[in-house]
Amino acid sequence: MNTDWLAQPCAVLNEASRTAALARQEQLTKPPGSLGKLEAIAVQLSALQGTEKPKMERVHISIFAADHGVAAEGVSAFPQAVTAEMVKNFARGGAAISVLAQQVNATLEVVNLGTVFPVEPLAKVRDEHIAAGTANFAQGPAMTEEQLAQALQAGQAAALRAKQDGAQLFIGGEMGIANTTSASAIACALLQESPQLLAGPGTGLDGKGVERKAAVIQRALDLHQANLAQPLDVLRRLGGFEIAALAGAYLAAAQNGLPVLVDGFISSVAALAAVRIQPDVRDWLLFAHASAEPGHRRVLAALAAEPLLQLGMRLGEGSGAATAVPLLQLACALHNNMATFAEAGVSDKL
Repeated sequence: MNTDWLAQPCAVLNEASRTAALARQEQLTKPPGSLGKLEAIAVQLSALQGTEKPKMERVHISIFAADHGVAAEGVSAFPQAVTAEMVKNFARGGAAISVLAQQVNATLEVVNLGTVFPVEPLAKVRDEHIAAGTANFAQGPAMTEEQLAQALQAGQAAALRAKQDGAQLFIGGEMGIANTTSASAIACALLQESPQLLAGPGTGLDGKGVERKAAVIQRALDLHQANLAQPLDVLRRLGGFEIAALAGAYLAAAQNGLPVLVDGFISSVAALAAVRIQPDVRDWLLFAHASAEPGHRRVLAALAAEPLLQLGMRLGEGSGAATAVPLLQLACALHNNMATFAEAGVSDKL
């Protein structure tokens, strides 16, 4: 399994730009701190982009899609055919993320890593087939070592495409029936938490469905218990192709100095795995929203993350992150375009 690239160091934040941005904030025509988190976002983006005046004009969104063998355990309210159907919906512009991407003028691509049902060639869909979904991790490892390497590299390639296109922000999204089960299992393994605490309704399970999901996850954790010490092993045994690709994308973005806006529960679990693989990835992550999935808060706490929004969203697809993009744009506009006290001829504080 060729994963040597995972050990490459992350880019270093530009502290001189952070200092310059902080100094600018002190001179803008407002009481210090009066714009709250919008000020902190602008300063953080300055350090990430290496400039006193950050910009948020070019956003790249990659949606990774794949199916999960664990769907056979009845852990989803929707049939597995939905994964392929939604890939088509993304490409044709009918999905929430398609609308949001157009609204914020973001570049959107869909990367199909392996659906059970075939998808015909479509514009905006990259066919990077690994297999027709993962294996059922309640019965054995979800992936082979080679499959994990392929998924990680698919994420790396997406981040590199974004960087080469001049993106100022990377957003990763996901689609895969049963992937909240996979994400919950990964989170349980990485955080050493109980499935009863982290498993949630996903696409709309009722109480009995959530109990069944938690029981399946517990069975899988018991099965793989002796082989969950390392984050790559956790991803291989419990993960999905799209979750591993997200982790790979976050690692590659951090290595190449590209800021990341993390979406909801599943994307945050992938971020947690990436940070466990290489802790410096954390410096390059912003977090979009607090998902309605019960496990998300525990994952955010483990990452010391403060999400920008709390709207009760739980769709995935990168939709929460895309919804938060205008806040980042507003933070940059305020930071860059407000007058200083000197420019406006306004008296500074005493």
